[in-house]
Amino acid sequence: MSLFGELDVYHDSAERSAAINMAIDEALLEQATRPLLRFYRWNHPALSFGYFGQYEDVAKYATERDMVRRWTGGGIVFHGDDLTYAIVIPETAELFASSSKAIYSVIHLALRDALIAGGTGVELATAEAAQKSEACFASPVIADVLLNGHKVAGGAHRRTRRGLLHQGSIQNIDVSTELAAAFANRLSGECIERQISPRLCTRADEIATLKYGTDSWLRRR
Repeated sequence: MSLFGELDVYHDSAERSAAINMAIDEALLEQATRPLLRFYRWNHPALSFGYFGQYEDVAKYATERDMVRRWTGGGIVFHGDDLTYAIVIPETAELFASSSKAIYSVIHLALRDALIAGGTGVELATAEAAQKSEACFASPVIADVLLNGHKVAGGAHRRTRRGLLHQGSIQNIDVSTELAAAFANRLSGECIERQISPRLCTRADEIATLKYGTDSWLRRR
């Protein structure tokens, strides 16, 4: 069953900085009136870490990667060859009333089904598979996507009164455009292609300048 009756889908082919990618996701959450899905890439090898993460845990990568603190939670994620995505669920959507754990599970169920349909034999992590590590992809949590016991997809949430932002990464498997389309179609039977507007880019630039691109945000903990 589809999670959304209709879904706006952004295949954002522009390669962007870590700060701008995070800012676009936040700008989409600010403005969204319908559920949406954005796929995106990075213009340099990057590293994102969760809102509650410690800068000292990632400082050694500062000369190697474009680093950013996410607004969502979670651990350390290395970006570059992965397929990164964001889902925005506005507060008017029925799914928004569900718990964060339930939303996490149903999103990953859709991703699991898309991967299985494409011939990749993945499964969702159970409580027995969960581990503790600062590196996100070294520590699956319940409902993460696993291939042969290794995590290949995870995510994190941010909930506000306006809606919920889910940011996820798919890596260490084939992340073709076919996978992106299959995932979108599992989320909704009515996917509508959209483009990032100049107005949204302007707002994202403002957010990046004030937040994600600042040293104070990066080192706040």
